[in-house]
Amino acid sequence: MTFDAFDLHRDILGAVAHHGFETPTPIQEKAIPAILTGSDLLGLAQTGTGKTAAFVLPIIHRLMKGRCRTPRALVLAPTRELAAQINDAVRSLGKGTGLRSAVIYGGVGMSPQTEALGRGVDILVACPGRLLDHLSQKNVDFSRLETLVIDEADRMFDMGFLPDIRRIARHLPVKRQTLLFSATMPADIRGLADDMLHDAVTVQIGHTKPIDTVSHALYPVEHHLKTALLRDLLAATDTDSVLVFTRTKHRAERVARQLSHAGFRAVSLQGNLSQSRREKAIEGFRSGSYQILVATDIAARGIDVSAISHVINFDMPDTVDAYTHRIGRTGRAEKTGDAFTFITRDDAAMIGAIEQVLGERLVRKTLPGFDYEKPNDAPAQGVNPHQRQQQRGARPRKGGRQERSF
Repeated sequence: MTFDAFDLHRDILGAVAHHGFETPTPIQEKAIPAILTGSDLLGLAQTGTGKTAAFVLPIIHRLMKGRCRTPRALVLAPTRELAAQINDAVRSLGKGTGLRSAVIYGGVGMSPQTEALGRGVDILVACPGRLLDHLSQKNVDFSRLETLVIDEADRMFDMGFLPDIRRIARHLPVKRQTLLFSATMPADIRGLADDMLHDAVTVQIGHTKPIDTVSHALYPVEHHLKTALLRDLLAATDTDSVLVFTRTKHRAERVARQLSHAGFRAVSLQGNLSQSRREKAIEGFRSGSYQILVATDIAARGIDVSAISHVINFDMPDTVDAYTHRIGRTGRAEKTGDAFTFITRDDAAMIGAIEQVLGERLVRKTLPGFDYEKPNDAPAQGVNPHQRQQQRGARPRKGGRQERSF
């Protein structure tokens, strides 16, 4: 099947071809025809499945039939980064169509956003909190809205945005098309879908179980040795771009700083950063200026970097769904990836839950030459990666032998 089968406008097909897209992904193959008919849609799909284009392409096609400069499509996203990336997709896939888009989110001034809204937009991409600010100031008119998209609804719930979404919905026409996308379907999201969708088409792609292009490995380690193990594991492993997850923003900042001091090109992404520093970190990671990005779950939401070769869970995630979201950052676009998870004695229950979803026991590994017996009162010194380079020939690429357990 090709994109020609959807009978999209020739300008859209030209943009698709320009980006090198030839075959629709499963979510695109199933969702695009349903959206083109005007149906509501519930899309259950993981990160990296092509769901952004799955709603952007048919929305652009439908909006080309008329012109007005008040928003006719609204896309709600949980984070600034995801909102910006969706807007980039709208602009690139809609190039030559004459449609205007704008993105609004917090952390920056409202005036440029107000001016953009005043000039007129067809597609508005927004984070809920900042959109409510504009609505309170009557900066945006949704009287002609045709389509509402709620992207990554499960993360909206995690971040406490569901009440905001319901408030926003009260400003929208009752008669509209609503598209809701989520990687998981907890009870609260099911309730939101029941309230906002009518006779919806359900499209489910790879729900819950992580993608099978990712290789999983667990590294048992004591808490106080995690940073040293991370440094040595990175030095011993052939990697492209590496995304490291920590549980807290302070730990993300600390780990990135320690990796930088050890000679790695590392940067953190966490809630204490200004918007300009966040954008600089993401762009540096995307361009390769930084090889390693250390982030929290919320801060990393919406990052779209296709060449991530490794995801390392410095801290075990709190839920199986969070594990799925994290490792969905690697193994994209038919590439393979590796997911390494540091585990302690406290993580036994979560390990069991993850293994149950995967349907297999995850391999436990150790890193050859690493001192796992170092006491807690001794400084955990890692090895400089440049020193490690001289010894790399004796090391396995995937980072260690089997098997160590608590």
